[in-house]
Amino acid sequence: MSYDVVVIGAGPGGYVCAIKAAQLGLKVGLVEKRATPGGTCINIGCIPSKALLHASEMFAEAGHSFAALGIDVGKPKLDLAKMLGHRQATVDANVKGLEFLIKKNKIDWLRGTGKVIGQGKLSVIGDDGTEKEIEAKNIVIATGSDVAGIPGVDVKFDEKVIVSSTGALALEKVPGTLVVVGGGVIGLELGSVWSRLGAKVTVVEYLDTILGGMDGEVAKQFQKLLAKQGLDFKLGAKVTGVAKSGKGAKVTFEPVKGGDAETLDADVVLVATGRRPYVDGLGLEAAGVTLDERGRVAVDDHFCTSIPGIYAIGDVIRGPMLAHKGEDEGAAVAEIIAGQAGHVNYDVIPSVVYTSPEVASVGKTEEELKKAGIAYKAGKFPFSANGRARAMQQTDGFVKVLADEATDRVLGVHIVGFGAGEMIHEAAVLMEFGGSSEDLARTCHAHPTMSEAVKEAALATFFKPIHM
Repeated sequence: MSYDVVVIGAGPGGYVCAIKAAQLGLKVGLVEKRATPGGTCINIGCIPSKALLHASEMFAEAGHSFAALGIDVGKPKLDLAKMLGHRQATVDANVKGLEFLIKKNKIDWLRGTGKVIGQGKLSVIGDDGTEKEIEAKNIVIATGSDVAGIPGVDVKFDEKVIVSSTGALALEKVPGTLVVVGGGVIGLELGSVWSRLGAKVTVVEYLDTILGGMDGEVAKQFQKLLAKQGLDFKLGAKVTGVAKSGKGAKVTFEPVKGGDAETLDADVVLVATGRRPYVDGLGLEAAGVTLDERGRVAVDDHFCTSIPGIYAIGDVIRGPMLAHKGEDEGAAVAEIIAGQAGHVNYDVIPSVVYTSPEVASVGKTEEELKKAGIAYKAGKFPFSANGRARAMQQTDGFVKVLADEATDRVLGVHIVGFGAGEMIHEAAVLMEFGGSSEDLARTCHAHPTMSEAVKEAALATFFKPIHM
């Protein structure tokens, strides 16, 4: 079997790369050890978590917000099995859509575990252990990432009591108490799901802030909103042990800055301390492919590894572990292989926390600008002053725009509020074209919309807001 391109891994980066390459006229094979395409994202990550986030938000609104709108539904009753059924139906629909796209683009589905043998050669090992060798002019490694665990702590996941994100998406009953180890995106999203459904949630985080790397002001405001919803936080806390105890588990931690250890009992413990690049069993080092100091595949600015004709994209290389980052890299490397000029602008990659309210960010934070010594100006506008937000009872949060003090070019935009993940994209488009806060402020926005807060924040950066 011989191909122009063989992609190992059918997650967001891999399947996009395969489809793009096929669209460009190349003969493509797609290797995947899972029975279905979509990788972690569609099968056990982004998509099922968003289904549960939405369902739990509707449950919470029915219980707390409908009455103020003149809708009397009484106390809502949770049918968790049906909610989990919605989650699975959402996954199934996305998987079927991907399977159709793979067939439509005449991509060969190569089921099994991929292993790189060397330049132009790889093998696919089936579930029964049989191995077939494949020739490919180009190989793209898109194997994604796996659960990282807790550094220095032996965590034994059973996905029932001590769970990763995978188990947290499939709990058969709402835990009375849930301890989340890790105050990042995954921990806060899944913690908020089970909090809304009735669990008492405590988040234990090593850093002094949640959402490490996010704009500090946004993270601080967001934590207050989550605390208002009932989540407890133990910040600056180093977890030293996670172990099953009776029908539940115990989490032991101590202050990072020194002090006495504490122990929390929980019905379920979710370990959400990040992810690691998945390179296990790929034969990369034996094939001569160089890994960096963090175990990621080392690539140049054109995604090429140390071996010509072998590329890598997505979570397995440097940069944020985001599905859309992997997708853009997949499209870019397909273009490069086809002789075109594929490129990814890493300064304009949005990130979103899909809680309620959402948090969205693109570009630089204030902390990053200060560290780099870049003079900037900041404009803010609260949703409490937005008419549509008042009408929708969604007045929590604000928009912040950061622009270069000398040129007014927008360097970063940060939003905490309802629909932030949708609103962030006008900022991304503006920044992709090198736009200024004045450009954004002078762009007419429909009234009444939540997005008017973005315009007002830009006005506050450029000159003065109108409605505050």
